[in-house]
Amino acid sequence: MQLETALTGAWPAAEWRDVHALLAVSGGADSVAMLRAAWAAKQRFGGEGRLYAAHFNHGLRPADASADETWLAALCNRLEVPLEIGRCDVTALAAEQGDGLEAAARVARYEFLRGSAERLGTRFVAVAHTADDQVETVLHRLLRGTGVAGLAGMPRVRPLSPTVTLVRPMLSVRRADVLKYLAAIDQDYRTDASNADPRFTRNRLRHDLLPRLRAEYNVDVDQALVRLATQADESQQLIARLAHALYVRGMKMSAGNISVDCSALAGDLPILVREACKTAWGVVGWPQQNMGFEAWCQLAALISQDADGRSLNLPGGVNARRLGDRVEISRST
Repeated sequence: MQLETALTGAWPAAEWRDVHALLAVSGGADSVAMLRAAWAAKQRFGGEGRLYAAHFNHGLRPADASADETWLAALCNRLEVPLEIGRCDVTALAAEQGDGLEAAARVARYEFLRGSAERLGTRFVAVAHTADDQVETVLHRLLRGTGVAGLAGMPRVRPLSPTVTLVRPMLSVRRADVLKYLAAIDQDYRTDASNADPRFTRNRLRHDLLPRLRAEYNVDVDQALVRLATQADESQQLIARLAHALYVRGMKMSAGNISVDCSALAGDLPILVREACKTAWGVVGWPQQNMGFEAWCQLAALISQDADGRSLNLPGGVNARRLGDRVEISRST
């Protein structure tokens, strides 16, 4: 079937048939379709690996979530796919972390998936994000204010840990095709009422802003946003490659500090200097969350301009000081 072909085209069975794989399944249409399509591929291609399913209860809908678990356990039992269950009081976690409900839920969910994958020895974790989810992600980031990397949207593949890879094998699949597939195989699914809750930004994008954009501005806005993500991803790959070369050429690490040879970076574009600095931050393990665009711009200007003796106090307890042709960057602990 078309969706099964799309899944194995994006995530070839040869990559996972002989290793274990964990499928993140909420019980909703997208994840149930991924489960059924991956299960069908497993029946077709065989292999030594085993499929597992993982379901995370966020503690936001006690009665409905319990029913979702029971329903999904029955489906997985019928398919002979072992099911992992995780639970967390996300409301309490959000209050503790102060990052909002959606952010707390995402962090808790991926931590559960990573931990389950490592415990079970699975090589892959597959999540069921579709092309519609990609559109919503790019639009959300655009509205919040993002750089080229953010406009690239969700990557198809990324490391989840040193031993586990996250894959999104349905990023080219539209939600309408998901529903068509489930109808064709006579497979029901669960409906999460919170997906219509206007308190959540993504729901407002899905049910309010995107329909208005399609109706009043551009009927093909979804395709336009997907093209933007594709082009941004290609651009970011080039930027990352050039920035890494700049980092190698002009930056050295010493005792957890960063020393920048400004003459080696002279004349380079500010975006490459900023990205080289981000690379250095990652190497020394400094937090980047509070380093906003303006802070990176100030640091790039300090490196690119002749400003001997000038210093910057940056977020995270980081200090940068220009000394002749060098910028010395250190962090107080």
